[in-house]
Amino acid sequence: MEKYEALHFVDTTHSVWNYSLFTEADIRNFQNGTHYQLYRFFGNKQLLVNDTPGTYFAVWAPNASYVSVTGNFNDWNNESHPLIVRQDSSGIWEGFIPKLPKGETYKYHIHGFKGIRLDKGDPFANFCEKRPQTASITWDTQYDWKDSEWMKIRKKHNSLNAPYSVYEVHLASWMRPDKNDEESYNTYAQIAERLVPYVKEMGFTHVEFMPVMEYPFDGSWGYQGTGYFAPTSRFGTPQDYASLVDAFHQAGIGVILDWVPSHFPYDAHGLFMFDGTHTYEYADMRKGFHPDWNSYIFNYKRGEVKSFLISSARFWCDQFHADGIRVDAVSSMLRLDYSRNAGQWEPNEYGGNGNLEAIAFITDLNETLYRDFPDIQTIAEEATDWPKISKPTVDGGLGFGMKWMMGWMHDTLDYFKLDPVFKQTQQDKFSFSMMYFYDENFMLPLSHDEVVHGKSPMLYKMPGDDWQKFANLRVLYTYMFTHPGSKLLFMGNEFGATQEWNYKSELQWNLLQYPSHSGLKHCVQKLNELYKSEPALYENQFEPGSFEWVDLNHRSESVLVYMRKGKKAKDNVLIVLNVTPVVRKDWEIYVHGKGKWQEIFNSNNEAFWGTGDVFNPTVPAKLVDKPTLCYKLTLQLPALGALVLR
Repeated sequence: MEKYEALHFVDTTHSVWNYSLFTEADIRNFQNGTHYQLYRFFGNKQLLVNDTPGTYFAVWAPNASYVSVTGNFNDWNNESHPLIVRQDSSGIWEGFIPKLPKGETYKYHIHGFKGIRLDKGDPFANFCEKRPQTASITWDTQYDWKDSEWMKIRKKHNSLNAPYSVYEVHLASWMRPDKNDEESYNTYAQIAERLVPYVKEMGFTHVEFMPVMEYPFDGSWGYQGTGYFAPTSRFGTPQDYASLVDAFHQAGIGVILDWVPSHFPYDAHGLFMFDGTHTYEYADMRKGFHPDWNSYIFNYKRGEVKSFLISSARFWCDQFHADGIRVDAVSSMLRLDYSRNAGQWEPNEYGGNGNLEAIAFITDLNETLYRDFPDIQTIAEEATDWPKISKPTVDGGLGFGMKWMMGWMHDTLDYFKLDPVFKQTQQDKFSFSMMYFYDENFMLPLSHDEVVHGKSPMLYKMPGDDWQKFANLRVLYTYMFTHPGSKLLFMGNEFGATQEWNYKSELQWNLLQYPSHSGLKHCVQKLNELYKSEPALYENQFEPGSFEWVDLNHRSESVLVYMRKGKKAKDNVLIVLNVTPVVRKDWEIYVHGKGKWQEIFNSNNEAFWGTGDVFNPTVPAKLVDKPTLCYKLTLQLPALGALVLR
């Protein structure tokens, strides 16, 4: 417990002592949108004031006429513990309640604008009651971290020129104690016991948690949040959550967090109309209401809100050692006309559709995070052609480290869904990604969004009979892991789930008893190994010159050939995709440079549930043009197969 001496006279006859942690500089930065450690001041803090233990509270409610702390400790009495409003323009209510310990439930009782009475959770609480209960709990984030070795070297693992392969996880539904009971949750400790070795076994370099910040409704998957500084209590305490992150770090695996600064829900205990006015959200509903998600949009113009949000992102990096922040729904933040028709939005001061305040917030967010945590990555989920998402702010960019490559995802799935007979007419869908790949630092996502809402699981997007579906998916994954860019695969995709993801249940682990599904899982495991072991696949993955089309001239046969280039020519790898169910015997490919090649990966491997009967123990090469060192390679191409040669 931290010890503080009162800086002014404390009247100990009152139930709440007049006490403050804020300096004038803190207030000024808070109001200007430049205070990025608000979690050290707001919320609840266990302190010693004049040698008396207790809890300090601070909350921002600028249009309130009265704020009190109410909870189990005072039988939810709205009048016994009133906070004191600061005598400045900050709108901060604060005070110290002596002898109030850690672990007490509470809310703020607010007399808001025009006399409205509200009971709100603490926006800065670190711990909340398990839903459907909605009170905050006096708590802290103190934890004895054991990941010092990871923190020393994580810059290497988080680098843009390192292999970056992400396993996206919804913690509640990855695995449950009772798969048929949506109220059945593993604890953070049980998740660590099961998930950490699984991710390690599969060879992913990072795990990404769908939002773990507290949220009231399971059906929102965490994207309608109320706790921007609190890990969800569904699985345990903040310390239990820290232990999960610690376990991943000790296993050499980075942790990326899904973070949602784009909108928030209208739950009565949450941020909406916090003091009876539009405190956190825009008052103009042309900017403040999100029609797609029936939620409310943060007022990025307001300094206090900007300070709140950047403090939240910084909190997860600072207090919980996050290795990356994936920012959800960036497109909706940037565009005033997002999901709005003419007349439903107002142009900015220059007549455009960009939300200038959101743009300023995002650039400040990225500059702050990379300044304070230079060895992390920020990742944008952004689905439009907005320029320079992942370019430095000094060059006019938004400053993200990476951007989801949604165009690649859509084009790739459209292409692989086709019956093989039609692929020859749609080859441009396959090859188009490299026309714009170097515009951004792209992450290739096959995420949760692609296996819900009637889109079907990955396996059933593929054409053909069962064998062909699995073979097609093995080729698709090989293409993904050998295409430039970092990778993201949603849980269950790795073994070919046969049902869409259902947040109420768990993954279909029983499928792994079948060789087809266990074989696909083994294939993904080997692709992760391949990605990490071949420098050509990662060391220049965002740089021009790391990729070369070798053969796109066989549309009718649908054979596609490309090369990934490392810093050293000896590291180059050649990828050959045969996306039709026809074996190609003695297929000729012309390459320049080296004449000696060997097959290092074959998606038709029997261990992957392939036939295993079409492979290349040797690769015959004939020099056909000595001045250009052009060689003719003769290969055996398996049906619906992918080869990687080194």
